[in-house]
Amino acid sequence: MEQEGDQSYSRRFILILVTIATFLNPFTGSAINLALPAIGAEFSADAATLAWISSAYLLSSVIFLLPAGRLGDSRGKVTVFMIGIVVYTVGSLLTIFTPTIGLLLVFRFVQGMGGAMIYANSVALITHLYPPGERGYAIGLNTTAVYAGLSLGPFLGGALTQFLGWRSIFIVTALLAVPVLLYAGKFPAFLNERQRERFDVAGLVLSSALIFCLFLGLASATTAAGAVLLAASLLLGAAFFRVERRQQSPLLPVSLLEKNRVFAASNGAALINYSATFAVGFLLSLYLQYIRGYEPVAAGTLLLVQPIIQVFVAPVAGRLADRMQPGHVASVGMGLSAVALLGFSMLGETTPIAVILALLVLLGVGLGLFSSPNTTAIMGCVEKQFFGSASAMVAMMRSLGMMLSMGAVLVVFAVIMGSTTVTPAIFPEFLMSVRLIFLAFAVLSAFGVVLSLSRNRC
Repeated sequence: MEQEGDQSYSRRFILILVTIATFLNPFTGSAINLALPAIGAEFSADAATLAWISSAYLLSSVIFLLPAGRLGDSRGKVTVFMIGIVVYTVGSLLTIFTPTIGLLLVFRFVQGMGGAMIYANSVALITHLYPPGERGYAIGLNTTAVYAGLSLGPFLGGALTQFLGWRSIFIVTALLAVPVLLYAGKFPAFLNERQRERFDVAGLVLSSALIFCLFLGLASATTAAGAVLLAASLLLGAAFFRVERRQQSPLLPVSLLEKNRVFAASNGAALINYSATFAVGFLLSLYLQYIRGYEPVAAGTLLLVQPIIQVFVAPVAGRLADRMQPGHVASVGMGLSAVALLGFSMLGETTPIAVILALLVLLGVGLGLFSSPNTTAIMGCVEKQFFGSASAMVAMMRSLGMMLSMGAVLVVFAVIMGSTTVTPAIFPEFLMSVRLIFLAFAVLSAFGVVLSLSRNRC
């Protein structure tokens, strides 16, 4: 019994360490949203450039997630996970001393590399630790860390920016990584099992080129160059898929996508969910500060509502996923998110704060019900040898969705507002952009509900 108790304690301790690491990205990402006006003022950056502060991180994450997942399987999940912590911390420290907006974007790209190594392996580590009957709850707790980061990020980000400057956000990020690094030796050896395989270099080159062309094409979709880049991304996508089908150890688990309906539909639902909801914090942060005149702390406090609700809902959703079909729970969550996004598409200059709060609550419940059950459905439909690839796919869909979400914002901003800074003179155009984006996100989420309901049992 004593040995069993020690094993239980060890599992909890590892879960805590993985959860702390999982907390880093959402905390930094949501905190930096509140600092964007201050960063824009310091570097005289326009709205499109400010969007790249988030987008540079996401672009890097999407490029390196699948490679990091395969490296976790072949070189050890704990090894790659810890290297990711180091890279993320170094990127944070460099960001503190950045003198230009260009270097800030470079260092955010470095953080994205580290984040990819962390998130490509975190869910795999938890899945390896916990059996199916307990896995949903463990994943729910890990998902709670994401929402806790989203909760504390706006409030602390606003406070840090207002009183200590925006660079202090990255000091806090670096400090949060310290306990994970100190206790790296606590991870049991079986979590670092290796399956020696040839690395898919061709897949890495093609996927990197594909992602670069896709995102840069989206960012400049209104130009001839953007159209060429988008066309190139389609050709690269076809070539990448063809190469991956022939690889013995592909970056993209094509066989799972083709043969496992639940795996494919659940990943598609995750992609849609994050594409439709990630930019909400970015848009509302700018709306509250530019249109409503809120200080960073006040805006951050208001935005706390959504992730706080998610913190409470996520563990409950995880328990539900252990007791009933997780896909059904996730579908309800996405439906609620669609309704909230439709409500945000009607924002005006004098929309009552009570209405905004109610929509944030509804969105928080929807996202809380979706994420951990959907992840449980994905991880529960694959065998042990595919845990790394499945975990990387979960993170890939999240980051790709986030990238597409910000890409949509860049496109709409460029079309409606151009490259000018956000001033009172273009507030009407800014508000029109926000409404249009939220409406598109609501329609996308409604389609996601249909896709989510289409999956069957494994």
